[in-house]
Amino acid sequence: MIATGVVLVVCGYLLGSMPWGYWLPKLLLGVDIRTVGSGNPGATNVWRTFGFKLGLAVALLDIAKGAAAVLLGRWLGNDLIAVLAGVAAMAGHWRPLFMGFGRGGKIVATTGGVALALAAFPALAAAGVWIVIFLATRYASLASLAAAVALPVFAVLFGASWPVIAFTIGAALAIIVLHRTNIARLIAGEEHRIDLRRRRAARLGTSGTPLHSKRA
Repeated sequence: MIATGVVLVVCGYLLGSMPWGYWLPKLLLGVDIRTVGSGNPGATNVWRTFGFKLGLAVALLDIAKGAAAVLLGRWLGNDLIAVLAGVAAMAGHWRPLFMGFGRGGKIVATTGGVALALAAFPALAAAGVWIVIFLATRYASLASLAAAVALPVFAVLFGASWPVIAFTIGAALAIIVLHRTNIARLIAGEEHRIDLRRRRAARLGTSGTPLHSKRA
């Protein structure tokens, strides 16, 4: 079982390392997402820079890889291995092998996929918090932080097992730490809102390089 667990954790990391936020803009638009917007290869920066459809595609793929890691761990192992595989997927998203262990995303969507596979009802409730906060403020970072904090609360309320509760607490802390610059910008009133009224796209020159970018 130990050898199987190690293999599943490694598989979880490899799944998490698939940088869809980098791959899709590069494949479809010929743009390196690290050169536009905030430079973060996550779904939020893709959404801000290239529009809702591409951002949603990245988010769904990031959710799917987190869920796949957990489901594989649960199928071939047990709840503890499933949690460890999910954590490995989050680590892979943060420092993806396929980007040379460079900076990845802020693990929100991947954490959502892991939580959804581990404890569907708490994850869906936290997703509801994300939607409400985002629609009220249009700050994706604030919505992510609120959902992260709510996730362990819902896990306890829905009677999740101790490995799942421990995971949700650790995941919430990790998301808060990875959003520390966003927290600073929120406090300073400098965080950027997502514009829902129109499609946003990076303006590109004929060579495919951005003519301008904006920190987000």
